[in-house]
Amino acid sequence: MSSKMQRSVYLLIWLFLLEAQAFEIPINGYSEFAEYSDLVELAPDKLPFVQENGRHQRSLPEESGEEMDTVDPVTLYSYKVQSTITSRMATTTIQSKLVNNSPLPQSVVFDVQIPKGAFISNFTMTVNGMTFTSSIKEKTVGRALYSQARAKGKTAGWVRSRTLDMENFNTEVNIPPGAKVQFELHYQEVKWRKLGSYEHKIHLQPGKLAKHLEVNVWIIEPQGMRFLHVPDTFEGHFQGVPVISKGQQKAHVSFKPTVAQQRKCPNCTETAVNGELVVMYDVNREEKAGELEVFNGYFVHFFAPENLDPIPKNILFVIDVSGSMWGIKMKQTVEAMKTILDDLRTDDQFSVVDFNHNVRTWRNDLVSATKTQIADAKRYIEKIQPSGGTNINEALLRAIFILNEASNMGLLNPDSVSLIILVSDGDPTVGELKLSKIQKNVKQSIQDNISLFSLGIGFDVDYDFLKRLSNENRGIAQRIYGNQDTSAQLKKFYNQVSTPLLRNVQFNYPQASVTDVTQNNFHNYFGGSEIVVAGKFDPSKLAEVQSIITATSANTELVLETLSQMDDLEEFLSKDKHADPDFTKKLWAYLTINQLLAERSLAPTAAIKRKITKTILQMSLDHHIVTPLTSMVIENDAGDERMLADSPPQDHSCCSGALYYGTKVASGPIPSWANPSPTPMSAMLAVGAKPLESTPPTHLNQVENDPHFIIYLPKSKRNICFNIDSEPGKILSLVSDPESGIVVNGQLIGAKRAENGKLSTYFGKLGFYFQKEGMKIEISTETITLSSGSSTSRLSWSDTAHLGNSRVLISVKKEKSVTLTLNKELFFSVLLHRVWRKHPVNVDFLGIYAPPIDKFSPRVHGLLGQFMQEPAIHIFNERPGKEPGKPEASMEVKGHKLTVTRGLQKDYRTDIVFGTDVPCWFVHNSGKGFIDGHYKDYFVPQLYSFLKRP
Repeated sequence: MSSKMQRSVYLLIWLFLLEAQAFEIPINGYSEFAEYSDLVELAPDKLPFVQENGRHQRSLPEESGEEMDTVDPVTLYSYKVQSTITSRMATTTIQSKLVNNSPLPQSVVFDVQIPKGAFISNFTMTVNGMTFTSSIKEKTVGRALYSQARAKGKTAGWVRSRTLDMENFNTEVNIPPGAKVQFELHYQEVKWRKLGSYEHKIHLQPGKLAKHLEVNVWIIEPQGMRFLHVPDTFEGHFQGVPVISKGQQKAHVSFKPTVAQQRKCPNCTETAVNGELVVMYDVNREEKAGELEVFNGYFVHFFAPENLDPIPKNILFVIDVSGSMWGIKMKQTVEAMKTILDDLRTDDQFSVVDFNHNVRTWRNDLVSATKTQIADAKRYIEKIQPSGGTNINEALLRAIFILNEASNMGLLNPDSVSLIILVSDGDPTVGELKLSKIQKNVKQSIQDNISLFSLGIGFDVDYDFLKRLSNENRGIAQRIYGNQDTSAQLKKFYNQVSTPLLRNVQFNYPQASVTDVTQNNFHNYFGGSEIVVAGKFDPSKLAEVQSIITATSANTELVLETLSQMDDLEEFLSKDKHADPDFTKKLWAYLTINQLLAERSLAPTAAIKRKITKTILQMSLDHHIVTPLTSMVIENDAGDERMLADSPPQDHSCCSGALYYGTKVASGPIPSWANPSPTPMSAMLAVGAKPLESTPPTHLNQVENDPHFIIYLPKSKRNICFNIDSEPGKILSLVSDPESGIVVNGQLIGAKRAENGKLSTYFGKLGFYFQKEGMKIEISTETITLSSGSSTSRLSWSDTAHLGNSRVLISVKKEKSVTLTLNKELFFSVLLHRVWRKHPVNVDFLGIYAPPIDKFSPRVHGLLGQFMQEPAIHIFNERPGKEPGKPEASMEVKGHKLTVTRGLQKDYRTDIVFGTDVPCWFVHNSGKGFIDGHYKDYFVPQLYSFLKRP
């Protein structure tokens, strides 16, 4: 399925409701698991509930529960999550209830993370007595309703979704004093078996202490459960809080920390509930290797045979070593590859292809995975130095040629499986650049017995392209974002596809009784996974369905019977109130829509694509789920308040899920040179608010391009410029003020390749550390990340937002700039420079602007900071220079006499594309003599490190 067409909803709604009526919202209490008399509580000595302490304070009127120490402006009264898993089909509900206790309007953001690929099925919201419900419409119809509401002056919010490993659903409301608000979100997903178990993740980030916090997970598996495990994902903080009860076919996991248990420390007001609750389990499997569950006119077939010997594999690793892989990405890729090579078996064959603008091979032929060959391959990989452009087309064709040649010469074991694993972080910049042509070339060259798997690294990679490439060639694709551990993710991805057990599995169903059959993945079966098939059946021919189904594999003569033993399934499910009676129907719809979306992206003609589109749309409407072809219209009963949720235009990242709270921000914190927008802003995360439209002051200190420093000296009224010529990966101290607790550092990235013998460097990442405020802000060309204690918020440059608190304000202007304001007087501006993604040399980079003010302490230093206290300069003896139009002069500064050159640099604040020329005197040799010491003295080890003065 295209990453541009994900089903999550990133809901961004501004509701400024002026009425202050209070209302009562019933809390849907989740019933206990009392009827499960056959359950046995696991490890009672390790899993008791910790008793509440005797803390005392004011509680809400007419409400009961543990009392809290202080009265916040906004109280998170309850945060409840309920998940029910019936035969791998999971339905989850997230509900939160908040109350505004303050005399002022308060802004509240409901921002939750849901698993990637989940379908949202419902959302309701009650704000100050007004209830909003959702309906699913065809996308153009939904947008028309939105446009109508906006045209008539009605409140409307334009909503877009964006994806990360976890996807976000985000809603913001402004609630009057005394008001209550309740949010409730429903989503569905299928649990896929990976590495021998199913994993159910619930992301918990309520943002503050919750008066009632409760998570319940019910699992109903008719096959019976082999094991169930809840790993410690909170570093021991909640040891003993999760309660696990497990029967033969049912299990219940309960997580209900008290307010005292939620605290990060006994006297803390911050919550420790910030992470994922993970439930892992597997089901029983008999020798028949499969399970058929037939119910309500649908069947689901789970196929996961065990105790089979692994098939030999022929594997080509195709690794991107272009310049953009420089640094930690390459280091982690090398470490992962060394581990992966150690996992190869002696009957496997392999080779390595690495590519930038050129393509190299470690061996031109496949070799056996002996200890000697593996050791030699490791040495080869360790010596790789990233540089240059990206020639994906030639690299893939080289790998395919090696496998095809070995097959044609009879050098491959006929029972083996051939795999190509592509690891890349960018689009092609060299050779064939047209993605559709690369797809065609690969499709025409690759043999039917080869599977292509793709791993995309970072935010710049065209993940849609990699998915199409893999889906079309019997493989799968996965994405690793720039803020993830590349090594761990690469090894995890490899482990999922490295143990082939059956090749070209074929299922034989009686055509007279079974229709609309759909399958979850490629037909090779890998150890620890599961093939899932679903379809409709004729109830009058149930006996025929149960007796004929078989599965065969190309590499074994074994016929794997999969007879159903589920005669009592209906009775079994009817006795359990948590079981989902529609699980077979939902699972079939989920598989079918995903398969159709994949087929739609590969449709050879417009007519076929229209036919598939029509089917997807109808199924989405019938099953009430948000897909790339539908929108969720959210409106109140009267229809005069309307919002819209639809699919993303691009696969970009955004922010982490949490609830944020705060009052409106007055215009005071805005710097004098910025014009605040008329739209009210929240003190915390308010993604989608109108940006601060800034009018730059006359003079700022700035760093742009390669990197070029422009230092404005107010007393002398002169601009002095210098460049820093360093290497990618180095971190430079820009401002370091230990007395004020302020750090600004920048990390360099390199161009895609050197020109004229020189590799240009730019700032690819900037770190701001406000120590006294306990706040760290990381700005890269991909994301903006705000960390305060254990709380982290993340935005992409495709967002427009305000973040911060009463002392720190961050304003993000979509795809243009970020402005940081500290204590209403210190500010920094960061500009984003985007380049053509297929440019053979240039890369995206950042520029930073800071005013030359006296708000820092006398100890401030750094490449910019040292000039906050202006040095005396004397420029004299101006004379013609070596180049026409560039005169030279002598400059005395800091006891040095320097030769400087008159020239022009660019200020991009008013014109982000072409910039404005700024005349300045240029200091050569990386600012030697103008800056204190040598530029290498300004290297720091970490992005938030203070500069240690020599």
